Amino acid sequence: MQRSEAARIQAIFALWQEAAPHPGSELQFASPFELLVAVILSAQSTDVGVNRVTRTLFAVANTPQTLLQLGEEGVIAHIRTLGLYHNKAKHLLAMSQMLLTEFNGEVPRVRQTLQRLPGVGRKTANVVLNVAFGEPTLAVDTHVFRVARRLGFAAAQTPEGVEQELLRIIPEEYLQHAHHWLLLHGRHICQARQPRCAQCLIRSFCPQELAGNGVKENQEK
Repeated sequence: MQRSEAARIQAIFALWQEAAPHPGSELQFASPFELLVAVILSAQSTDVGVNRVTRTLFAVANTPQTLLQLGEEGVIAHIRTLGLYHNKAKHLLAMSQMLLTEFNGEVPRVRQTLQRLPGVGRKTANVVLNVAFGEPTLAVDTHVFRVARRLGFAAAQTPEGVEQELLRIIPEEYLQHAHHWLLLHGRHICQARQPRCAQCLIRSFCPQELAGNGVKENQEK
């Protein structure tokens, strides 16, 4: 990586850090298990929607034991407003059973072990490791994937490929919060269809701007 590119990356993350020194998940949770449940539920659903259902779900079932006691119909009664709720209910129950059977009810802190749990892929495991346990992992969702490629941070065609490219270029001091900064930038500013370029904190460092092409701007006032 050339020095000028390293300086650009450093400047971008420095601006994000200054604007949001302690970014966090927008999912609401009070334990690693609650976070794991919320992230599983977040597939093809908004954080707002997930928080709405977990508010009532966690009031009655916030441990593997109590979730199993609800049963499939009981879980569905709380989460039916979310997409794929049938599959999500099955995953939550199977995940809870596995936690009790193999891990004494505790959420494991190793990615490969987490990925053995039903409903848990690499992205979900990375979120749990980062948010619940403070590991400098980098979860790549659709927002992170889009922003990383638009900014020229990565060119890979898969989430894992983008993850590996990002881990190679992001300065170590920013890794802990990197996925939150990228995600929040994609969710609120660098949106898929109408990027809010006029409100972009890092606009002067965007390859689209530097090339004079621009990104289609949101014309809303």
